[in-house]
Amino acid sequence: MASPAPSIDLASRTRLRIMRRLIPYLFVLYIINYLDRVNVSYAALEMNRDLNFTPEILGFGAGIFFVGYFLLEIPGTLLIELWSARAWLARIMITWGIVAVLMGFMHSATQFYWLRLGLGAAEAGFFPGIIVYLTHWFRYQDRAKAVALFMAAVPLSNFLGAPVSGLLLGVNWFGMAGWRWLFILEGAPAIVLGVVTIFYLTDWPHQAKWLAEDEREWIAMELEKEKEIKAAAHSVSILQALKHREVVLLALGYFFVITGLYGFNFWLPTIVKGLSGLPNLTVTLISALPYFVGFVALLIIGWSSDRTGERRLHTAIPMFVAGLGLLLSAMTQSVPVLAVAMFCIAAAGLYSFFPAFWALPTTFLAGSAAAASIGLINSIGNLGGFAGPYIVGYINEKTHSFIGGMLYLSVSAIVGGGLILTLRGSEVRSQKSGVRSQK
Repeated sequence: MASPAPSIDLASRTRLRIMRRLIPYLFVLYIINYLDRVNVSYAALEMNRDLNFTPEILGFGAGIFFVGYFLLEIPGTLLIELWSARAWLARIMITWGIVAVLMGFMHSATQFYWLRLGLGAAEAGFFPGIIVYLTHWFRYQDRAKAVALFMAAVPLSNFLGAPVSGLLLGVNWFGMAGWRWLFILEGAPAIVLGVVTIFYLTDWPHQAKWLAEDEREWIAMELEKEKEIKAAAHSVSILQALKHREVVLLALGYFFVITGLYGFNFWLPTIVKGLSGLPNLTVTLISALPYFVGFVALLIIGWSSDRTGERRLHTAIPMFVAGLGLLLSAMTQSVPVLAVAMFCIAAAGLYSFFPAFWALPTTFLAGSAAAASIGLINSIGNLGGFAGPYIVGYINEKTHSFIGGMLYLSVSAIVGGGLILTLRGSEVRSQKSGVRSQK
């Protein structure tokens, strides 16, 4: 009975070493990535006045990012699986860093649109590429936790970035406004870390010199077993994966909830400013509160999903919570303190669905089919990042109120949760049962 002990020790040691090596670094990369994507929401507090941008211009420019993102998402994700994760991720980071810095030098709406479109194209493949990359290193039963720790960077980037952006808005160096320095100084780290990525990341476990030989063999064998189980149950081509019923439902569900997420992200500082009339730094500090709540909720739901092995309800219920929070925020805007509290509830739902959601595609697909499906889900889903900011801005310009926009985002999140509930339980359970058979 004593023989399993070395194997258990090897498993724990390997998982811990991989976690410590990869997750903190990927976490930092995603903080920078997400901040460069949404920092326009903070810059808008001053940029709109300097460049005479209307809410509709800001909403369209914020959202057009996702058109460029959509066009290159699937090819970029496949390159992570079939070529080199570290090389492609480095290319993405250096390119997006350059475009992000150039945002600080724009002077017109046309330049704003082209730079946001270019930023989206530059970033395409980064997030789904990381999700695919994590499947190279983490077993199914460890994956939601790994994704949760990685994706905790999303709310944390806003939580940390809000006060930093607020401080930068107050500077005026060399005759340049603070919002310009915000883009320049928050974009530059991507270029530096893009170069570091080439040397720091490792594509596959068998190449990892930072793992002991027995650790490399153990994780490679575990992941190979997982692939064999899925191949036996679901042998599908890339084209079949892209037409798979569950993949289509995941893409649609993601579209609706991302509509809510980015509509919320891009307009939150402006809404708080309008409700409170407070100075920019105070507005950014208040805006950081919902993101801290989202950060805590994401970690809790990711841990719960891995502990129970359940994915579907851990995805759908947070989406419903997000819809409820957004609905209540529309109903309480006459009382700013209550509205901010409702924003906290909305953020808890909008961020905590991520870990379980991104474990769902790999319950029934593997290899290139999984990579292509993750790219498709993310590319179609992120078109919601165009719809949310633009439609909220359009409704605000027509009604001079954010209430209609919040109601729209609420309905979108609830529809997303409903679509997730229509996933077939047998598909979602197939990988879980296979994993249990390995134990």
